[in-house]
Amino acid sequence: MPPSNFDIFKRLLYNLLLLMTQEVTDVENSSQNPESLMQNQDVGQGRGVYISTYGCQMNVNDTERMYSLLEMQNFTPVDKPEDASLIIVNSCSVREKPVHKVYSEVGTFRKLKDKRPDLKIGVGGCVGQQEKDNLIKNQPLIDFVFGTDQIDSLPTLVAQSFEGQKKLINAKFEHRAPYHVETMVRNPGVATFVNITKGCDNFCTFCVVPYTRGREKSRPVQHILTDIRHLVKRGVKEVTLLGQNVNSYEDEAIDFADLMAKVARETDIERIRFTTSHPKDFNQKLADTMAAHQDKIMEYIHLPFQSGNSRILDRMNRNYTREQYLEKIEMLKKTIPNVVFSTDIIVGFPGETEEEFQDTVSLVQEVGFETIFAFKYSPRPFTKAAKFDDQVDEDVKTVRLNHLFDVHDKMAFELVKKYEGQNLKVLVEQVDREHGKIQGRSTGNKLVHFMGSSDLIGKTVDVKITKAFPAVFRGELVQ
Repeated sequence: MPPSNFDIFKRLLYNLLLLMTQEVTDVENSSQNPESLMQNQDVGQGRGVYISTYGCQMNVNDTERMYSLLEMQNFTPVDKPEDASLIIVNSCSVREKPVHKVYSEVGTFRKLKDKRPDLKIGVGGCVGQQEKDNLIKNQPLIDFVFGTDQIDSLPTLVAQSFEGQKKLINAKFEHRAPYHVETMVRNPGVATFVNITKGCDNFCTFCVVPYTRGREKSRPVQHILTDIRHLVKRGVKEVTLLGQNVNSYEDEAIDFADLMAKVARETDIERIRFTTSHPKDFNQKLADTMAAHQDKIMEYIHLPFQSGNSRILDRMNRNYTREQYLEKIEMLKKTIPNVVFSTDIIVGFPGETEEEFQDTVSLVQEVGFETIFAFKYSPRPFTKAAKFDDQVDEDVKTVRLNHLFDVHDKMAFELVKKYEGQNLKVLVEQVDREHGKIQGRSTGNKLVHFMGSSDLIGKTVDVKITKAFPAVFRGELVQ
């Protein structure tokens, strides 16, 4: 059976990517002849690839890119590691537990490796970047490790591994290379992510991201617009602009507010979201842009504050005070009256007193966050805070975190009652697991379940909210 046009296109695209990879990437511990790699395009031979993913939206998006690249090598995505000849763990290292999870998860593949010695196991993501040498040294099951800046070199790395090379590492940062990367999503569905920045220059004292994702880079604005236009042609209705510090975007004279306006005006995308933003970069211009384009830019803002106490914020190197954060909130509420906030919080940062923790609790109450993502402080390698000598006891962290959740739960149930009886615009995304129901998200990023048919997927409909919980709403389709 002759190859289809799409198969031919995949081969050509793979060759191009491989050439680009050879130009910009020097794979460590490798003596492979590039010419033999060029001849070994059908590395997968139809075999299965399984990628285990955890972490932020950036990791989820990276996994989609990995699958797309590996499909070009004729690997077939599978749902279970038992069906795979290639297993990749795409990992997160923002907190300590995910790092331990990598070692634990790789260990569970031992029986599979014993049965099939030709099974290849790789580790990528932030843990791959951070723990590259330790992973190869301490976990004998791992065949290769690659960093966050080397995802596009994955086809080369996999080819080398299947050709017999052992213990490969490619975790270099391409600091001088521009951030040129095409969005690769196999089945984008109704809503998907588009990377606009990578890395971070803020160096918060608790955060390992600058060391695992590298220095901050922004994609050219025209590349982003082209990606979104292509996604629209594939049926995408909503994009989330993605970056570690998304609102610090800068492409020559174009800032994030300008980019948002261009996406709203110059593409046919129906809905625009973004995450994650930094308070210090959220200005009146951006708020005004959101307000001017509320027909497309959603009113939901994820704005991490991390601590409600100014002394702790200074120790965190967040570059704003409690008062300045609250001023931003007030500005946003004034400019976008229907704005909906969520946030990130760290409990038990080194040196945090009980009184300072209560400042965090009171800030949550004052702002009225409908959603919070709160975590106990976890010391991370390379970070300044890990060396502070006034670490808070784990038991104290646990008590404080539980108290924060208790306070917020009571508040959140009251806050969402206002939605009951309202009609919300819901973009239908998929059929719910519950028989006969579908689900989608409101403009305020609320997950809404209601009775309906699958032909509504991709459409924006009016739904009357009958019951509102903090995490999910139930409603009725307005005919």
